[in-house]
Amino acid sequence: MQTRVLPFSDESIAEAARLVLAGEPVAVPTETVYGLAADATNAEAVAKIYEAKGRPSFNPLIVHVNDLDEAERIGQFDKAARELAIRHWPGPLTLVVPLRPQSRIASIVTAGLPTIGLRVPAHRAMQALLRATERPLAAPSANASGSISATRAEHVLKSLGGRIPLIIDGGPTKRGIESTIIAATGGSLRLLRRGPIEIDAEADSGGRIEAPGQLASHYAPSKPLRLNAASPEADEYLIGFGSIGGDVNLSPSGDLVEAAAHLFDLLHEADASARPRIAVAPVPNSGLGAAINDRLRRAAT
Repeated sequence: MQTRVLPFSDESIAEAARLVLAGEPVAVPTETVYGLAADATNAEAVAKIYEAKGRPSFNPLIVHVNDLDEAERIGQFDKAARELAIRHWPGPLTLVVPLRPQSRIASIVTAGLPTIGLRVPAHRAMQALLRATERPLAAPSANASGSISATRAEHVLKSLGGRIPLIIDGGPTKRGIESTIIAATGGSLRLLRRGPIEIDAEADSGGRIEAPGQLASHYAPSKPLRLNAASPEADEYLIGFGSIGGDVNLSPSGDLVEAAAHLFDLLHEADASARPRIAVAPVPNSGLGAAINDRLRRAAT
């Protein structure tokens, strides 16, 4: 299969919508990372996402929708979930809620679970594709399963070139790490995945897979990765932070927002370097730094 890369425009969105409605997945930017979008009501289309990514079938997908009204036609929102949606949508928050029995969502999307992860994205490209298709879109990150997430169109092409028909190039993504995931399935809110938005919720104790990003090994480069490195060993490519310079630096000023935006980009650079191993300088484990360290720990597993 030839993979085309088209700049974001009305014309490219129209072509992406044509492919989605024909049952094909396409890569499109969101405010977090690039997503691989397919019609969430079409089981065969969603199966092509799994095939392209090489994704374990037990790992559910996030469904992107236009607004809260559409989300509530798919999932059951209690008061806490609705308040979070009103406060943070559109934006990088995914809410896992009970799936409505009458929902048209293909069961492959939820990996057979009675819950579903829903998000209203803020990026104009994904918003445009949702409007053009008038379908809920299942859209995990646009990379081979377990590998580094894509924050640029060229990352998608390197990972999925020849496996999907189209990539919409909207430039580098703003947030740089995947959405925060909160489970609102009754009882206390549970944090399933850290992300750009901080929510006061109980950290999930770990058990069954309820949402993307819960696998112990995830977001991984092809090379061994050493964390909390104050200096590199001779064969290591060092990703610095703050005063630890390195070959590249997540944020010389120690800005965690800047570091999150650069994280996957610099992991891609390190993975493409001539050195056989990667090291990453310490990142403070507070606020957004906790989400960055979550990704790094899974990448190093």
